[in-house]
Amino acid sequence: MSTDGDLEVAAGFATALGPRADNQDFGGVHIGSPTEQRLHGIVAVVADGVSGSKAGRVASELAARSFIDGYLSQNPLGGIAAAGVAALRGFNRWLHARGKADPAMAGAATTFTALVLRGREATALHVGDSRAWHFRDGVLTRLTEDHTLSQQGLNHVLYRAVGIEQDVKLDVRVQPLKAHDRLLLTSDGVHGVVDDEALCRLLARRASPDADAQAIVEAATLAGTRDNATAIVLDVVRIAALDRDAIGAEAQGLPILPTPKVGDNVDGYALERALSDGKYTRLFLARDGSDPTPVVVKFPKPTLLSEQGARAAFLRESFIGRRIDSPFVGKTLAVDAGRQSRLYIVQPFYDGQTLHGRLAGEGPLDIQSGVSTAIRLARGVEALHRQTITHRDIKPDNVILEKGGGLKLIDLGVARLPRIEGFGAEDFSENEAPGTPGYMAPELHSGAAGDALSDQFALGVTLYRMFCGPQYPWGQAEGRPRFDRLTRPTTHRPDMPAWLEAAIVRAVAPDPDDRFADVQELIHVLESGSATAAPMADSLSLMERYPVRFWQAVSAVLAVLLFIAVVTR
Repeated sequence: MSTDGDLEVAAGFATALGPRADNQDFGGVHIGSPTEQRLHGIVAVVADGVSGSKAGRVASELAARSFIDGYLSQNPLGGIAAAGVAALRGFNRWLHARGKADPAMAGAATTFTALVLRGREATALHVGDSRAWHFRDGVLTRLTEDHTLSQQGLNHVLYRAVGIEQDVKLDVRVQPLKAHDRLLLTSDGVHGVVDDEALCRLLARRASPDADAQAIVEAATLAGTRDNATAIVLDVVRIAALDRDAIGAEAQGLPILPTPKVGDNVDGYALERALSDGKYTRLFLARDGSDPTPVVVKFPKPTLLSEQGARAAFLRESFIGRRIDSPFVGKTLAVDAGRQSRLYIVQPFYDGQTLHGRLAGEGPLDIQSGVSTAIRLARGVEALHRQTITHRDIKPDNVILEKGGGLKLIDLGVARLPRIEGFGAEDFSENEAPGTPGYMAPELHSGAAGDALSDQFALGVTLYRMFCGPQYPWGQAEGRPRFDRLTRPTTHRPDMPAWLEAAIVRAVAPDPDDRFADVQELIHVLESGSATAAPMADSLSLMERYPVRFWQAVSAVLAVLLFIAVVTR
């Protein structure tokens, strides 16, 4: 079957009361919209309220519903595992507290097993003794391990589950998917009495997911299960294409056409003037129909950038710019479905100039304003790193200083995203490798893909040039620097405070281990030292601004008055 397009999954669900008085199992599948599927995936959950505790059904149902709602509200850039843990952590703490404080929910707890299917992978998130399974070519593989005691007669006793402890620990396992794979979720009322061989036979029937889920639950009933029995069967009808994961999938398939010119109208965007004409892209100031608000439309240059590189860069920038929520990172704007006839991205127009233009026209920044600018730029970098995104081309050309005092870190087309298959460094050919030589850390010159520490190096070089003008800390701007003789910032900027020089030198250390642990640590140094860098305000009194001279003057006046008093007597 063709793998072009989006992931397609069919789901079936069945549950049975068994001999119990009530059903404390809860299962659910969230298919979602096409956009949700691309960004977050398809979510299936089985939870089994712990028997013997109160409010078992409440615990299992709320765990499943809270997880699905919470997971869908997380930023997908952080990855499925991180989003899943974050989605369940708050509910776990609430349930644990209620179990201790509310007699009606004393000891409330539940098992929890979820499968998140996105792109070409399924991620199992698990705690307790419900189970997740993968079935392919007649082979059934269990994806989870039970968290029960191993002692004889106690193998039904859970030592980990939602609500048992204040902090929940989820096991995570990733399973690559192929078309025709089947995935199964079961509560222990099923796998406690239906062995692996029987489950394998039932899945091999290849009836509809609903029919086979029902058959599995009926098999548990016939086997004499003493618990509620629940099964969810997921059939992978089609897996997503490599380049249709979470990144700007709505733009996939758009043609890459010759770069337009000033005066052209592209899909209703009137291109009024050229803003930038770079090596790989051309940017225009544009108007969207009668809307007076200007926008920026960015086009690739197909003659210089490969189709693979252009598509990867534009889809990255489109995705990141719409989902990073920081006042210091440039955004991209959504284009109505069906409107685009070619590949481009639309961005807000930030009225100002690049940091490069500011330095070229007016020279280095003074210490006080430079530190303020450095803090804002570092916060933009940190916002990306918080979502495990590496910018990979931080430099003054990619920083906009807005007229109103704002700052935007831009040009996210070469950013490195977390665990997004098909959009790693290999998307760029050797001559399109990301980075600008003078800002690249030694490890990048040696072929590394780039990470938060190499971003920190580029940020450090940018700060160096912000205070020192056209010079670079390690010499030449083009080619590979030697990294054996650092020119300290105070060589060019004698008025630089020692703490600021030390911070910049540490950020541009050739050895990554000698740099700050992260950009947040650098921000702390900049913020704590900024009070030292700031000159005293003119509004301070004479005594506050010049205390020694003030008291010397006072003493002199008193001495004169005392002399006059003595003489006149």
